[in-house]
Amino acid sequence: MEERSVIVETRDLVKVYGDGPEVRALDGANMSVHRGELVTVMGPSGSGKSTLLNMIGALDRSTSGRVVVKGEDLSSIRDLDAFRAQEVGFVFQLHNLIPTLTASENVEIPMHGQVKQRQRRKRTQELLDLVGLIDRAGHLPSQLSGGERQRVAVARALANQPAILLADEPTGSLDTTAGREIMELLQKVNRERGMTIIVVTHDRKVARMTQRILTLEDGRIVDDHPVQTPLVEDLRELARSQLGQSLLDRRGKILKEVGLGSDAGLTEQGEYLRGLLVGLT
Repeated sequence: MEERSVIVETRDLVKVYGDGPEVRALDGANMSVHRGELVTVMGPSGSGKSTLLNMIGALDRSTSGRVVVKGEDLSSIRDLDAFRAQEVGFVFQLHNLIPTLTASENVEIPMHGQVKQRQRRKRTQELLDLVGLIDRAGHLPSQLSGGERQRVAVARALANQPAILLADEPTGSLDTTAGREIMELLQKVNRERGMTIIVVTHDRKVARMTQRILTLEDGRIVDDHPVQTPLVEDLRELARSQLGQSLLDRRGKILKEVGLGSDAGLTEQGEYLRGLLVGLT
């Protein structure tokens, strides 16, 4: 299989806030996302997830380090507004639809000044059909359910055919069923359109519906792994918990003795077996 090119990359990314005591929202974050991937960024509150998304989406500039999107270093781009309008689509926790405009009109907004009127209407119809709301095109946001409003927001984010779609807690304000439907929609967009999608979430069920999970702690990426079977993901989550760490302290010596680890750390097989041991304890 031909290796996919990297479409988003951050290198030693630092973002500092505050004129007094500094707050390092990002502290040397390194990550890369390949074209066509559906990736999750997870982490505790205050770990820098939304800040990282803002840096990638050109909503804010870094203190130091690099953000490269489609081969372009964002620090060298003068007109970030134009870049953002053409290359990045955003979906937020709150849909941010204009309440006085219909679903169709909300989807058209990003295309004004970018696409001719006839093309706007055609693309809007295609996008509303994609998200399953063609029959709700004339409805106001107040006439739509929470899940439907978020579907309109996804269609709007795709309006200018961006290179990447950034979703910040896209299921955070929805119930479990509606949240799952939104993630299934993002899976569909990724699968059928080859869209590169980065999702920020605190929900592991949401994260497991993507292809890869990056964990951010204290402004740094501390883990990056492909999503595996539910059992392996359960064991991985348990191994990172306080209970799991306590159990692993007791098991580590056994794993070294059977050749699955060393002072430098456990092998991949050792990590997997260690997880199984935690699960069976």
